[in-house]
Amino acid sequence: MAEINSFRKGITDGMPICLGYLSVAFAFGIFATEKGLSILQALIVSMTNVTSAGQLAGVPIMVAGGTIAELVLSQFIINLRYALMSVSLSQKLGKSVRMKDRFVISFMMTDEVFGVASGNGKRVGRNYLFGLIVTPFIGWSLGTLLGAGAGNILPVAVVSALGIAIYAMFVAIVIPEVKKCANTLMCVICAVAIGCVLCFVPAFSFIPEGFRVIIAAGAASAIFAFLKPLEAKGEEDDE
Repeated sequence: MAEINSFRKGITDGMPICLGYLSVAFAFGIFATEKGLSILQALIVSMTNVTSAGQLAGVPIMVAGGTIAELVLSQFIINLRYALMSVSLSQKLGKSVRMKDRFVISFMMTDEVFGVASGNGKRVGRNYLFGLIVTPFIGWSLGTLLGAGAGNILPVAVVSALGIAIYAMFVAIVIPEVKKCANTLMCVICAVAIGCVLCFVPAFSFIPEGFRVIIAAGAASAIFAFLKPLEAKGEEDDE
């Protein structure tokens, strides 16, 4: 399989993620300062984490004086899915990606970065991945800074609406693959169905939200990997 390794291409592919992160991080910045963090503290949280759900769950624990164990456990559960994404993407890394590069790339292994990188028909190289992660990181950090600075200026309804942007962005990443492959569509529907069962059936209420996402995605992937495995593709030429 050919390798795509253009830094400029990575920047281009990462720009839509960057713009989407601006609005979501803006909402987080307002949320963090409302909870009692300073602008600098909110910015540091975003620059060292880059995880919307994890940050939204972690800030209340921090401001409430929760223990380190509570904070670590909440982040482990919520962000465990990134480990699965990293393992999956590692199968598509090009030869140019060295061990030390993997640590940098894994830091920015968000849902959207994974979706774009894994959606390529080619292996992804070091330069491309660095380009792909740098713009989203800037967008996430800048959005947090702007949101934290805005304080309570914007109405609550507007802030809540901004939080929907990340879901719309991820749907936009998935739709092209779904349109090309009926099996992918069925796998997505299966994951949604399992997620709804885990969320709305009282018997499963003891399962934390982060684990529900992992179970739904893992179960649907396993089912369709067994029922409808992808056919191996031959070597692809560079475009």
